[in-house]
Amino acid sequence: MIDYHVVKSWKFEDVRYPYTARESMLYALSVGLGVEPTDRGQLRYVYEKDLHAVPTMATVMGAPGAWWRDPRTGANALKLVHGEQSLRIIRPLPAQGCLIARNRVHSLSDKGEGRGAIGVVLRDLVDEGTGELVAQSRNVSFLRGDGGFSAFSGASDPVPDPLPSMPEGPADLVIDISSLPQAALIYRLTGDLNPLHADPEIAAAAGFSQPILHGLCTYGMACHAVLRAALSYDATRLRAIAARFTAPVYPGEEIRFELWHIGDRTLRLRARVMARDAIVLDNGVIEID
Repeated sequence: MIDYHVVKSWKFEDVRYPYTARESMLYALSVGLGVEPTDRGQLRYVYEKDLHAVPTMATVMGAPGAWWRDPRTGANALKLVHGEQSLRIIRPLPAQGCLIARNRVHSLSDKGEGRGAIGVVLRDLVDEGTGELVAQSRNVSFLRGDGGFSAFSGASDPVPDPLPSMPEGPADLVIDISSLPQAALIYRLTGDLNPLHADPEIAAAAGFSQPILHGLCTYGMACHAVLRAALSYDATRLRAIAARFTAPVYPGEEIRFELWHIGDRTLRLRARVMARDAIVLDNGVIEID
């Protein structure tokens, strides 16, 4: 059973994350930029001339690894899923440099016996050279096998507020982006080497017909869709992006990203695989300048 006090006091070492233009271009290619190689907007992220970084690359920088699998947490890591992800950009992500990642457990909430638990981990990314805060991320994990721990530990944090419900009516912007058949194999080179995304036998054992795409790759594709549809590929205008993961994507599938305007500085986002009528990202909130 999950140990509330151990998890809440978990100490993460700072992660030093040096990277070059090569890593920035690889990330951009992994989330679909460059599919139109003569498009000047896309070239800005995949060609070293005047290179920019895709903001959601911050989600792969300085991750704490599979720490939930450590027996000391008491968590049933086999039933853990990535539930929500949010990212706030404080200043534009440099195309190359070195960032220091500082992770911490923000909350651990018991939903009750048989209903699971929710763990929230926050990460600050700081520029090593200047000490300036560059980005903040929030990872929400659904621990489906760990409900009821508070009956033993006597402690639980309030359940985090959910992302807001989606607006009614048709979307204002619709963008279709096809994932590459080899997308998961490319994306895993950015840091997440979970064999679920590469090994057909492991994917089959998990109940999938083939290796699935990383949720954070779909999240990065959502950022690509926003850059393309709403920001003329100007990443400096993106301030925040949050979404809930609702279903897996298989590499090679086309994803439809739907965007609603809420005032001048907020967009709502949903993504679906039309061929399966499967919503894969939901309750998305985008803040822009």
